[in-house]
Amino acid sequence: MVAKVNSGQNILGLLNYNENKVKKGVATCIHENLFNCNLDKLSFYDKLKTFQGFITRNHRATTKAVHISLNFDPSEKLSKDILRGIATQYMDKIGFGRQPYLVYQHFDAAHPHIHIVTTNIQQDGKRIILYNIGRNQSEKARKEIERDFGLVKASGKKWNEAEVINAVDVKQAVYGKLETKRTISNTVRFVTRSYKFTSIPELNAVLRQYNVMADLGKEGSQMNLKRGLLYRFINEKGSKVGMAIKASTIYGKPTLANLEKQFKVNEVLRRPHRQRLIQSIDNSIRGKESVTKSAFVQALAKDGIFVLFRQNEEGRIYGLTFVDNKAKVVFNGSDLGKAYGAKAITERLTNLNSQTPIQFQPAVSTWPEKSTETGLEGAIKDLTEAKQHDFSSPESAMKRRKRKKRKGRSI
Repeated sequence: MVAKVNSGQNILGLLNYNENKVKKGVATCIHENLFNCNLDKLSFYDKLKTFQGFITRNHRATTKAVHISLNFDPSEKLSKDILRGIATQYMDKIGFGRQPYLVYQHFDAAHPHIHIVTTNIQQDGKRIILYNIGRNQSEKARKEIERDFGLVKASGKKWNEAEVINAVDVKQAVYGKLETKRTISNTVRFVTRSYKFTSIPELNAVLRQYNVMADLGKEGSQMNLKRGLLYRFINEKGSKVGMAIKASTIYGKPTLANLEKQFKVNEVLRRPHRQRLIQSIDNSIRGKESVTKSAFVQALAKDGIFVLFRQNEEGRIYGLTFVDNKAKVVFNGSDLGKAYGAKAITERLTNLNSQTPIQFQPAVSTWPEKSTETGLEGAIKDLTEAKQHDFSSPESAMKRRKRKKRKGRSI
């Protein structure tokens, strides 16, 4: 089990975050504490009123909302009764047993997980101190609950407290059918944390499988000169569609400056996987004087490899990029050796002008295992849609919007 505790100011935003999930059919409220009413009879107002009854007892506290997520191994099949028992025991152990709280079971990830909404303001108006609660009380409770309920242990890797451990099934995006910010954010965060690429074009080779791209802007444009970076949807032809999302607004900030630091590390981390890619390419054309482009693409796809033919405006192929979705590495053909560059490979291929469809190989993140790498392998936090306020994550939902003061004299 992996537990994560976050705190903020806005209980309304946090409640909205989970209730929006319920409305979308990807969550359900399974347990309440101190609400003195059956769940099916609790309205949104009833839930908010109970929380406010505690929160209004302390006007000085800046932190009044607490969000907790408990995440379980994908192999575990946990009933609602077991999840209620785990939530109750966890809240008792971290000192929130006498606080009002709601437990939501979410179904929008590849592993079982629950979200708990509560407040740290007690009935007498005093605050429950949250300092180091994740490292101390929560960590102790997690280990005891793993033992008591026979859960898969999450020990063996150090977790960044700023992240939630979600094995989200990132799917190929279709513009107009999925919420833009959530889908792009999920995809970008998964790819940038999981794959080892050394340039923006290599990153785009991976993102293309998900109908997403990283956009540096036109050469000479203000965005390009200021080294800005946007992420956006693309259609089957690779053309931009829909609104763009700023890199700085995505959790983890996959900006150009941050990615460039990652390029240097990835250059080293991808090396051990180079030979597997070479072997797969050799196997796809071995013993054949020529092979069709389609057959070449399909043969590599069976081995989890996507090949991108880079073409200029005249349609001439000037480069190849190989994405190994099993090893999660990206190489340009020329980086593998002269025999794997665009010129050498295309000389052995026929029907080069055929439009071979992209073979999408969804690479789903798995439950954490012990790793010798430096933390680039991560997981994607669960996001949802943004409405009047930003409910794109529990953390942003708890933040109050600051109103900008207008300059000038009032009349």
